[in-house]
Amino acid sequence: MEGIIPKLARQRKRRLERIAGRSKDGSLRTRYLIIVNLADGRTPSDVAACQNVSRTTVYRVAERFREFDEVGLIDRREENGDRKLTEDYLSQLLAVVASSPQEHGWPRPTWTQEMLMQTMEKKTGVAVSRATMSNALHAIGARRGRPKPTVRCPWSAQRRNKRLGEISQLIETLADDEVAVYEDEVDIHLNPKIGPDWMAPGQQKEVITPGQNAKRYLAGALDAVTGEVIWVEGEQKRSLLFIRLLWELHQHYPRAKKIHVILDNYSIHSTEQVRQSLATEAGRRIQLHFLPPYCPDHNKIERTWQDLHANVTRNHACSEIADLMRQVRAYLNRRNKTSRAEYALAA
Repeated sequence: MEGIIPKLARQRKRRLERIAGRSKDGSLRTRYLIIVNLADGRTPSDVAACQNVSRTTVYRVAERFREFDEVGLIDRREENGDRKLTEDYLSQLLAVVASSPQEHGWPRPTWTQEMLMQTMEKKTGVAVSRATMSNALHAIGARRGRPKPTVRCPWSAQRRNKRLGEISQLIETLADDEVAVYEDEVDIHLNPKIGPDWMAPGQQKEVITPGQNAKRYLAGALDAVTGEVIWVEGEQKRSLLFIRLLWELHQHYPRAKKIHVILDNYSIHSTEQVRQSLATEAGRRIQLHFLPPYCPDHNKIERTWQDLHANVTRNHACSEIADLMRQVRAYLNRRNKTSRAEYALAA
């Protein structure tokens, strides 16, 4: 547009368009396109709307172009001196974010950006603005989330690692006539679990709860090789539910010489009923391998239950437990179909 930028020849405009199209720098591409659009006769307001920038940005880019020509479109941050967000700075920031503020002398147990700025200045001697700290947190992939409550394993690190190593070795050296599964129970509540969801601006979604809760329980086993889930359902989470799953595994793997069941230390897994069941002819094919206490991250079926909640029970709209259980079964059946297909493809 004459008066804002000099008139450009058609050939030069086309060259600027090609440069913009090839640029991997989104900001640089935007500056080139601002000049191209102005050269096509569009108003600053139209260009601002088209490129999703402010009119001030359009005028500033045009002024730089008038003063320095094409060189004025290049990012000038390299002229600002040494970069503050060096690899060493970001590495130290990652370690700080992973720690507690109280380890660095703060009384507050959760981080704020201002606290991070001051802590990092003490550690590195580099002072940054809040905007730069935001960029730094984005660069290391930090996010705000809810910490996961956990209980520390009461075993010594040596004993804990030895048991986990034995289970890993079992999986890695599994014989062809043996199977290994990860076992755990999961609660299904008619009153839905509430979880985050996308919402329209100014609105908050509502999840209708039935009021009077109803519960069902699954005892499940995740095949360590195929990824298939075998499960049974019940209205009570007791030893009989676990024993029914063991019987289901006995029937599901009729040719297996040994069925290794990796599980946690929940009380229903160690009752006299369970011991008597394992002493039978059928039960002797099953061997239990208990994980160290409070090590849910090493029971791989836990992730399956998390996915089940995310895909079925969280924010659900079922008013009857029977409807919810139908959805639970449908999800697990779809998941098993996918797991079998992926295993067959990889075999």
